[in-house]
Amino acid sequence: MSGPQAGAPQAAPDRAAVHGRARPDAGAGAAAPALLELRGLEVAYGGIRAVRGIDLEVGEGELVCLIGANGAGKSTTLRAVCGLVPVAGGAVRYGGQDITGLPSFQLVRRGLVMVPEGRGIFGQLTIEENLAMGGYASRDAAQVRRDTERVFGLFPRLAERRRQSAGTLSGGEQQMLAMGRAMVARPRLLLLDEPSMGLAPLMVEKIFEVVRAVAAEGVTILLIEQNARLALEHSHRGYVMESGEIILSGPADRLLHDPKVREAYLGEG
Repeated sequence: MSGPQAGAPQAAPDRAAVHGRARPDAGAGAAAPALLELRGLEVAYGGIRAVRGIDLEVGEGELVCLIGANGAGKSTTLRAVCGLVPVAGGAVRYGGQDITGLPSFQLVRRGLVMVPEGRGIFGQLTIEENLAMGGYASRDAAQVRRDTERVFGLFPRLAERRRQSAGTLSGGEQQMLAMGRAMVARPRLLLLDEPSMGLAPLMVEKIFEVVRAVAAEGVTILLIEQNARLALEHSHRGYVMESGEIILSGPADRLLHDPKVREAYLGEG
């Protein structure tokens, strides 16, 4: 990897702090063991190296963001973690085990769940049926029903439309549904790819309320978000990706005040 990488993984904070509006304290407590580790990860499309040997860690219980411009390689990184694109080099480790190249359906059963960019809902199915798909790997039907009702409690709008076809929902409602389906899957590690994309400000706030609530329950989150300020304000640590490489990393509050980040990603000179 050719870019500098500043800052070691920070400690996981008191998860209750995530309920608040402000970013939680990234320096509290003992260092969290790594749940997700990328070591020298490379992904290529034809002759184009989209991801160029990156190293990245997400500690158990952390909320970590990966920011960067369009085309930086952020979504490709998540897709490689989930086994949706082939890995050309390096390794992906999850819970201490090498999962490089494992198919996504096996990873879901291990608690690794992604909410993809574009939501990926089943438009012809109802809201209830989409949520049920989140629990397809579970053998506990009663638990799936309880988790579904919990999602309806978080998103009353979905409860009101539970028998409506998902394809008729607004973009914000579809994002709620995609988040809800992931929650029914009971993730240990949740990968979020651009959850605020194309949403109105009020809907963005609602989605991030849920992100904070999920994090407060101890779910580890790796967040990709083009709104760099929003991502850093809600994260413990962050990585900055450019042209397939990690060029900066460290505590989120440090990155928020880094001159390079402020100029390139926060629109400040």
